Amino acid sequence: MWEKLLDHMMRRFVVQGSIDLALPDGTCRSYGDGGDPKVSVTLNDPDLPRRIVLNPDMAVGEAYMDGKLTIANDDLYSFLSLAILNRSKSSFAWFQRPLEAWRRALRLTRQWNPVGRARSNVAHHYDLSGTLYDLFLDEDRQYSCAYFRSPDDTLERAQMQKKAHIAGKLLLEPGMRVLDIGCGWGGLGLTLARDFGVNVLGVTLSEEQQRVASARARKAGLDDRVEFRLMDYRHVDDVFDRIVSVGMFEHVGVPHYLEYFTHVRNKLTEDGVALIHTIGRTSPPGDTSPFIAKYIFPGGYVPAMSEVMKAVQKADLIATDIEVWRLHYAETLKHWHSRFMENVDKVREIYDDRFCRMWRYYLIGSELTFRHDRQVVFQFQLARHQEAVPLTRDYLYKGEDRLSHAAE
Repeated sequence: MWEKLLDHMMRRFVVQGSIDLALPDGTCRSYGDGGDPKVSVTLNDPDLPRRIVLNPDMAVGEAYMDGKLTIANDDLYSFLSLAILNRSKSSFAWFQRPLEAWRRALRLTRQWNPVGRARSNVAHHYDLSGTLYDLFLDEDRQYSCAYFRSPDDTLERAQMQKKAHIAGKLLLEPGMRVLDIGCGWGGLGLTLARDFGVNVLGVTLSEEQQRVASARARKAGLDDRVEFRLMDYRHVDDVFDRIVSVGMFEHVGVPHYLEYFTHVRNKLTEDGVALIHTIGRTSPPGDTSPFIAKYIFPGGYVPAMSEVMKAVQKADLIATDIEVWRLHYAETLKHWHSRFMENVDKVREIYDDRFCRMWRYYLIGSELTFRHDRQVVFQFQLARHQEAVPLTRDYLYKGEDRLSHAAE
């Protein structure tokens, strides 16, 4: 029965490209239009047809991690290209619709992130071995989308350009107080303090990030101007001239959007400016991949712009600038995966082969989602008053030039 349901599902799903599928009983079937991408896949577990029918995203990811689904030449890039290209083109089989409806109905429950749960979700991903991140990130440990002005930009240069672009939008002046929500390993906060003379408070829920960021501040001699605290942004009791948040909003959860932007507004001075940098979707609101939610980013969600702006408006904030970055994150992830594979033996020494396969699946899948499935990056510049920023964008590039000169 499960093999028949899988066959029916695959015939509806694969409308572009082609796949040769070898079932556990030795049966071989082909699907698609015969074009690229072309892949050959073998299912090595008799229970896989059932699991794939019931939850394809989770079952396929776990089967690849466990070696129960093998791809000819381990061509994971072509396999995930085929899957992601067809995801937006095909329709659900009749027996998948109730399961998908049930999964979407529960999405807000899975995104409920009160303080305690938010901390455990962050620890799942960001408190991994620090050595792991050194093996594939840039020297500044920027774990968010870089900004590629040229295809020839190195990852280091593109990440510096990202920080410069954000600094320009923040309209920084010496002595300003800046709150960095979700400060990571401190790279952005240290850059803003060093090159713009501002005072920065960075907050994170990751013990590892807070430890590393504080050590970096001491080593750079900036600990009198930069402080990194292990705390939830909701517990910050102060007012700031500028608020910045890069790559953290994806962890907030839709039920908390109004709470988040209300805190942003209340923590801004009257003429303050905030810059929120987040992954987003250009499609209507959706759900998080079950595989990503379980293994990579529990509690995470990529928002539609409509979901963000609804909360922004209710929090009585004004959007003074909105920018959409399209393929920049795809290029960033391509760099990360290349560096990861160059160091995969070192990663295997820290964890194991299953972890390496999981991480590779995550990095490639994420890159291809940005390339083929309407995923982008949003930058929301927000203020309490519309006069908080100049009328034209000319000011933006002054900050970029200033930081570029400092880096050089």
